[in-house]
Amino acid sequence: MTAKRDILDRAAELRVEPEVIDRLRKEPGTRVVVVREGRLRVVDDTVVRTDAGSVGEADWALLGRDHDGRALLLASVPPVTDSIDSAPEETWLGLRDAGGRLDAHDADLFVTAIALAAWLVDVRHCPSCGTALELQQAGWSRRCATCSSDHFPRTDPAVIVAVESPDGERLLLGANANWRGRMHSCFAGFVEAGESLEDTVHREIAEEAGVQLRDLRYVSSQAWPYPRSLMLGFRAVAVDEQTKPDGEEIIEVRWLTREEIGRSLAGDGPVGLPGPASIARRLIVDWYEDGARRVSDMQSDGSTPA
Repeated sequence: MTAKRDILDRAAELRVEPEVIDRLRKEPGTRVVVVREGRLRVVDDTVVRTDAGSVGEADWALLGRDHDGRALLLASVPPVTDSIDSAPEETWLGLRDAGGRLDAHDADLFVTAIALAAWLVDVRHCPSCGTALELQQAGWSRRCATCSSDHFPRTDPAVIVAVESPDGERLLLGANANWRGRMHSCFAGFVEAGESLEDTVHREIAEEAGVQLRDLRYVSSQAWPYPRSLMLGFRAVAVDEQTKPDGEEIIEVRWLTREEIGRSLAGDGPVGLPGPASIARRLIVDWYEDGARRVSDMQSDGSTPA
């Protein structure tokens, strides 16, 4: 039997109930998560829940049920809202700030709230005819009364890849021009129209780092709501160690040893690495720990590491 994952219960069956948002806003046990400009309130490594009566102007949606089964609503508020201005500014955090400190349930809640709030704010009119859209399914869809088209929160797939050397002893990371050399990370890019995930991986790494790949394998995924991405994580092996950064998006690529990666993960290495909230960090840690386990296994059976 597979253990139940500690993620948000989205309570999709409630979305079809007429006026469910109005009903839940009136119930005293309902909790509300407020989103302001892509940030949530976080105190003591926990997403802050409040009551509906404390929230003023907002776009509302049903997030689901909390740990204890109570209803959870989303309130997406304007940048300046009198009812929440008294909250300390330092408690309003983005995913990069707080994601690595939250438990699995609150991390899922955090990402869902930010992604849905962004859609509620950005998609208000029909892209075909310009008519104001009507909210449906407790905030999870909108319908155009003029052309009867339905619109849903959009997710854009993107790949992210940890590339290791042919001997498995070094990891290739790149510095994006936007980071100005302060951080090195795995290579990533959006899936283009008509592309498979595998084709995207090969194309992106060839374009950004000039590297050909083999032994590509999927690892895991992560929703990244800035603004609406789904990051699909892969590992791959370089055919050889020749590299050539594109010089525009990627300004530097470096082969780093396991020892250098270990020191960088500890904050004392030659490069800065992504924060703990990102799948890029997990891919790097996964590669680093695989090598450490391999050495440990060889030592325990009397073998000598190559």
